[in-house]
Amino acid sequence: MLVKEYRICMPLTTEEYRVGQLYTISKHSHQESEKGEGVEVVKNEPHEDPVHGPGQFTEKRVHLSSKLPSWARAVTPRIFYITEKAWNYYPYTITADSHSLQCSFLPKFSIYIETKYEDNCGDSENIFHSDKILGDHEVSFLDIAFDEIPERYYRSLEDPRFFSSAKTGRGPLREGWRQHTKPIMCSYKLVSVKFEVWGLQTRVEQFVHKVIRDILLIGHRQAFAWVDEWCGMTMEEVRRYEQETQEATNELIGLEAPAISVSEVGQPTATHSAPASAPSTPLSDEAPEFLGVPPKTRPRKKSAPETLTLPVLRERTGAE
Repeated sequence: MLVKEYRICMPLTTEEYRVGQLYTISKHSHQESEKGEGVEVVKNEPHEDPVHGPGQFTEKRVHLSSKLPSWARAVTPRIFYITEKAWNYYPYTITADSHSLQCSFLPKFSIYIETKYEDNCGDSENIFHSDKILGDHEVSFLDIAFDEIPERYYRSLEDPRFFSSAKTGRGPLREGWRQHTKPIMCSYKLVSVKFEVWGLQTRVEQFVHKVIRDILLIGHRQAFAWVDEWCGMTMEEVRRYEQETQEATNELIGLEAPAISVSEVGQPTATHSAPASAPSTPLSDEAPEFLGVPPKTRPRKKSAPETLTLPVLRERTGAE
């Protein structure tokens, strides 16, 4: 098992990001969905934990068959999805089941993610105090403005180096912004990847961490770049937006939409245990080194296609 901790700072408060996170996950999932492919929401319901109190449980199936790179499609069944189960006790989410994010045909592969949010610049040490971690683990700071993302996901309108929020006056972000920007918060993510196949374990786990790194950067960049869309929304409004978007997404990918409950408060449901994940993004086209495909060197893209819009929902605008 390969364990890494990622720290991603944002020019927001944790209270603001509570709304921004829900909005971004819903919108991003819809953008990445199409007929037969995308993020199917199976459950979204209130959940009560005896230790952490009220929260929200979600179960999703991320259908990826046609979005997989060619080397993966060669060994993957035609019907392929990843099951994601998340327990959100904001300002933290916690995972207790190592099979919380699992592949539909690889029982020996799983991803475990534990997240905590704090109003600081990422300087909290030993924030997880996890007895599941044996020895030291790598800590990586991800910079939403200056760390590169895969070229095909670059959008100039979502680049924090150029984006300026009309509602909050924040941005663009300059070199060293993490040290002097106010407000500032940090997403601390402890990510464990396990692939129990002898001879491939290390390489596959390293490759999956690279994909997760890209997913985290893309999701957090979008949350900031879309701030004028979600800023000012109440939790009731963002939950309603979440429900409408999830139903539209399920319909878009050609699946019957389940009865989705997204109320913030409700009676405790059946006991579940554990985690949350970043917005789902298709896997990288780059094959891992052990498959013999040479890496690509790609400079940061200076222009890109326009950002997709939600075809079946009324898009929020910065104007009020």
